[in-house]
Amino acid sequence: MSIRVAVTCGKPAGASRYARAVEAVGLEPVIVAPPEQRSLADLGVVGLLLGGGTDIDPALYDEEQAPETEPPDRPRDRMEHRLLREALQTDMPVLGICRGLQFLNVFHGGTLVQHHCRQSTHRVRSGDRSLPAHDAIIHPGTRLAAILGDGRCPVNSRHHQAVGRIPYLLQVSAKAPDGIVEGLERKDRRFVVAVQWHPEDQIDRDARQRQLFAGFKDILKR
Repeated sequence: MSIRVAVTCGKPAGASRYARAVEAVGLEPVIVAPPEQRSLADLGVVGLLLGGGTDIDPALYDEEQAPETEPPDRPRDRMEHRLLREALQTDMPVLGICRGLQFLNVFHGGTLVQHHCRQSTHRVRSGDRSLPAHDAIIHPGTRLAAILGDGRCPVNSRHHQAVGRIPYLLQVSAKAPDGIVEGLERKDRRFVVAVQWHPEDQIDRDARQRQLFAGFKDILKR
C-alpha cells in the first residue's frame, strides 16, 4: 500500500523536484496547488510537504511590502494556511522546505526579514542547483540532528528572505555560520521539521540530504 504525501506548490509544474525526491524514498506525491479546496483527509494523504516558491505576503506578519519582496501569491498562502492548520490539529507529520520553513514561522506568529543582506553566501551561483552554497550548523538534540547528524552540513541555498522573530512554539535546529536560521521544528508534535535549503536538489549528490526524505517516510510508516 502506497504512502501518500501532499506536496504544495504555486503551480503544479513547480512541484516536480519535490515529487521526485519523495518518490526516490518510496512515497507517493499528491501535488496540491491553488485553487485546491479539499482537506488533507479528503486528499487521502498522511503527510504534508510545504515546498519552496515565491515570497509570503508580508501582511500575514503585519508588515508593509518591501520593494524587494515579490508580489504575494495569496491563493497559495490561504491554501497552505488551511492545510498546515489541519496537519497540526491532527498531528500529521510536516516537512517544510525553503518557503515552507518561512511559512511555518509566519503561521505560528513569527516574522521574516524581507531582504537579508547576505545574498552572496546564501545563493548558489552556478547552473547546478545541487552545489553547496554554505554550511548549516545542525544543533545537537534536535530532530534534524537525529536524521542528519549534528555539526556542519554543506547545503545549497537560494533565498533572499530569512526568518526574523521566532515564536515560542518553534525551536531553531540549525543556523548558518552568519546566524541566519536554517532549520526550525516543533517538539510538541509527532514530526514538524523544516529547513531553509533545498535538499530535493541534493539527493543524488549527498546521501545525508536524501536521508531527510527517508526520515520523513520513517515517521509516516509508524
